[in-house]
Amino acid sequence: MNFEDLKIPKCKNFSGYKPCFSYENCLENGCMHENDKTKLGVKILIISLDALGNVLDNTPVLYAIKRKYPLSTIYWITMPGADKILINNPFIDRVYTWTDEQRMILRQIEFDYLMNADKSDYACAFANEVKAKNKLGFILNSDGKIIPANKGAMYSYILGNNDRLKFKDNSRTGVDIIHEAFDLEYKRDPYVFNLTDEEKSFVEGYKKEINYDPLKTYVGFNTGCSNLFPNKKMTIEQHVKLITGLLKDESLQVVLLGGKEDTERNTFIYESFGEKDRKKIINTPTIMGIRKGACFMDIADIVITGDSFGMHMAIGLKKYVIAWFGLSCASEIELYDRGEKLVPEGLECSPCWKKVCPYNLECIQMIDMDKIAKLTKEYSLKIRK
Repeated sequence: MNFEDLKIPKCKNFSGYKPCFSYENCLENGCMHENDKTKLGVKILIISLDALGNVLDNTPVLYAIKRKYPLSTIYWITMPGADKILINNPFIDRVYTWTDEQRMILRQIEFDYLMNADKSDYACAFANEVKAKNKLGFILNSDGKIIPANKGAMYSYILGNNDRLKFKDNSRTGVDIIHEAFDLEYKRDPYVFNLTDEEKSFVEGYKKEINYDPLKTYVGFNTGCSNLFPNKKMTIEQHVKLITGLLKDESLQVVLLGGKEDTERNTFIYESFGEKDRKKIINTPTIMGIRKGACFMDIADIVITGDSFGMHMAIGLKKYVIAWFGLSCASEIELYDRGEKLVPEGLECSPCWKKVCPYNLECIQMIDMDKIAKLTKEYSLKIRK
């Protein structure tokens, strides 16, 4: 076979390393299984690296991309660890992680569209390097400054540079804004997060282990947050007080949720109760990773949480969400009519996005515990109808 005779298929299944399927010879015969599902079509690279919650918060754009470009191949690059969020995502053809080797591969592909969601130096520098006919979102200019790559990204860009707009005046959600940045139509599509069949089986097995009672409402407490912004979480004392009140309702079962950084915290909360009350509290494992954490959260009907990755996971799992906000912007979160956002009223310094609070965390002290309890019972009644 001569070099000139090679027929390199524009097919999602072909790698050039080996046949797509055993004993098929696409190089001589052309693609044997080409159809609208296997054609590369429009090639799109999404850059969404930082913050697990942001990665999940950006997944709704996938619906809009497929509406606009039905025949397309979607590549997504994210940080190692965040790639777990994108497992079993039917819209994404290939997930790449932020490593030298994987970035090197992406630099060699000629994309039709690059969509960079991240306003960080390194994400924008990489966006500059990628070969793409059209670049949307954010890039670097010749001075190394982050700038919008297109008109649609202007609002997001200005929002990040105008505290008055971001903290006080903006009423648009982050999901809405990222659609505009990528020149996509916004239709309030949900997050894309799907448990695998194996994970669904794990959930069913865990339910048997905890003697799951379908007649009860399971109330998940996502007790912590990342160490980057530690002041997003309620105090241990507040959790204990709130749980104590909810345990009086025999129809409720409390579930403690969190990541490895919350292990000690959840243990302390759990051990704050006597033996009788502990029977109404399930202290789920916290060291089994993102995917197992999602499985444990999946048993909950309602999730009470601060603005954290756990909140985004609850939204992705389509739970009722009761979320409190202090340092972060409640307006940017989309709950899809399944929950309520609690913000401190009349507190001029909130939101602020500060890692250290100079005012003794008033926003956390002002969390309306009675309202959380009231909402929990209202959603419980709605679920059990």
